[in-house]
Amino acid sequence: MFDNFNDLGESVKLGEQGTLVVAAAAEGDLLKALATANELYLRRVILVGSRTKIETISRNESIDVSKMEILDVADMTTACEKAVALVRQGQADFIMKGLVDTSIFLKAVINKTDGLMVGRLLSSIMMVRIATYHKFLILSDGGMIIDPDLEKKKGIITNAVEFSRLLDISPIKVGCLAAKEKVNPKMPATVDGAALKQLSQDHYFGADVLVEGPIAMDLLISTKAALVKGYESDVAGDADVIIMPNIETGNAIIKVMTHLGNAQLGGIVMGACVPIILTSRSDSYENKLNSIILGAYLTQRMDNCHQIREEHQERNEAIINRK
Repeated sequence: MFDNFNDLGESVKLGEQGTLVVAAAAEGDLLKALATANELYLRRVILVGSRTKIETISRNESIDVSKMEILDVADMTTACEKAVALVRQGQADFIMKGLVDTSIFLKAVINKTDGLMVGRLLSSIMMVRIATYHKFLILSDGGMIIDPDLEKKKGIITNAVEFSRLLDISPIKVGCLAAKEKVNPKMPATVDGAALKQLSQDHYFGADVLVEGPIAMDLLISTKAALVKGYESDVAGDADVIIMPNIETGNAIIKVMTHLGNAQLGGIVMGACVPIILTSRSDSYENKLNSIILGAYLTQRMDNCHQIREEHQERNEAIINRK
């Protein structure tokens, strides 16, 4: 496991560097992060958006975009569709949302005929490095799925486990966050946590995955709290992945860590055939750069997008033929 995003970036430098396409790229901190990433971690950057706006921002903020390719597309919807098409055509290895509504961007991504889906749940993963914890924390989902039921939580864990394996984490210690450790039918997070733990014990997520749940946050991140409460678990005080009960909880925890805990973070959406970067307009230059570094690293480790899509198409055709 890497200790920080600089270490992750050094690993990217040692591998084959990829191409990133950005939809609606006319935003200052984003262009700054892209300029740095293009210099250090990427072979090529393609900016899809208004050339006039991109060049005006870069000139006003002294950002060098001369080494990036700009595809002049003024309309936001068209820019997102074009960016997705470049991935499908093999001209880009992963994709990033710029200054455009998430709904417009994701509509292009999930398009049934021209998108990037492979029959899996899309979920947001935030990798956080905070000084008061001894390693990276992987938090999911705090940005996409509003109120996941048990089935969606299974998908969220599956994506987080794949993400963790790509980072060479083993075993993978997963905690299903709740307010208490005892199952209470009036608290769905406790019911789901217990069910997910049982699935893990049956090796549903793989033999290298330990799922604990339901479990409160203090027990997930503090061995002292676990000792005081007499709580015994291999996950307690050493969690790699924390599964959120809902989007409000995930969003709040991530923002508290960032704004009050001065945490470094990088975010990725998993579940498509390539990594997807969905940063917020309020994210700092550093966190946007961290997300790009994370996406570049995953691109080097993930299977080929086109092969994944072809296999997905073959499975769909087989199901249709059986019917």
